[in-house]
Amino acid sequence: MSLEDAKRDVDGAFTRPGFKGLAFENAFGGAPSFLRRRYSKDLRGVDLAVTGIGFDQAVTNRPGARLGPRAIRAASSLQPYDPPYGWDGFSPLEAFAIADYGDMAFDYAKSADVPGLITAHVTEILDAGAACITLGGDHAITLPILRAHAAKYGPVALIQCDAHTDTWPDDDATRFDHGTFCYKAVQEGLIDVAASAHVGIRTVVADNLGIKIHDVRELHLRGADAVAADLRARVGGRPVYLSFDIDALDPAFAPGTGTPVWGGLSSAQAAGLLRGLAGINLVGGDVVEVCPPYDHADITAVAAAHVAMELICLWGWTRRDAQRWTDSSVTG
Repeated sequence: MSLEDAKRDVDGAFTRPGFKGLAFENAFGGAPSFLRRRYSKDLRGVDLAVTGIGFDQAVTNRPGARLGPRAIRAASSLQPYDPPYGWDGFSPLEAFAIADYGDMAFDYAKSADVPGLITAHVTEILDAGAACITLGGDHAITLPILRAHAAKYGPVALIQCDAHTDTWPDDDATRFDHGTFCYKAVQEGLIDVAASAHVGIRTVVADNLGIKIHDVRELHLRGADAVAADLRARVGGRPVYLSFDIDALDPAFAPGTGTPVWGGLSSAQAAGLLRGLAGINLVGGDVVEVCPPYDHADITAVAAAHVAMELICLWGWTRRDAQRWTDSSVTG
């Protein structure tokens, strides 16, 4: 395929013959699936599925993240023409069968049902033999996603990029709050605390329950490469789940989010951090809290689309053809 295909290809979300390969459809046209992958509920032969969970009824400030999956998909249309930068030619879209699984259906007026629906939705993907990358939605969705992953892998090492730790105490089983998902994940034994870490934190934390904090000042002073090396050492070979709250980025780079906090990561620092994690055993991940009503020029959606691509690269890096790709070939 080549750019010549743009003259005749359209709506590849529905018309692509398979799940592998770059895409050359005009970026401004066609049905927006994530990275122009084919929409499919049939995951036979699929290595990784991208899904959207447009739930934002657990926020403490500005709503609108329910529109995040749609915006991220649209923003990703510029990315599938070439292998992603910074991975020395490693091309996950060509190496792996990747599908857009579409969004999770739910009754918006029955929010109490949503956590169970999310766990069941992600479990369906994992049971089909595919990995799962999720586009949110607010950060509350990560708790039921972790329940699905822990059921398959046992307690996972959590790397959370965020302005907030989301470890505010909450022992009410009926509450579903984007600021307490990590507290509940610890209480439920879903994550391996000794192997987990938060990155980019810039809010006060009374008790982080033993999870390592790399606050934003440390990242600014030591650099993304040094923090990434510490994270790789901390998680070791354990199964890793990476949750990226877009408010980990400074509002200058991600204005469209519900709880912005100044002094955050630049997009370049986030890219360096994620690429510096190459080699971890990533089994799943999400990018959450993209709030399009507050976004300007799709800045936040574009950043989130790139984060999701980096998550796919991290997942694929440890599963690539070892004879073709070597760890030393990653570039920052």
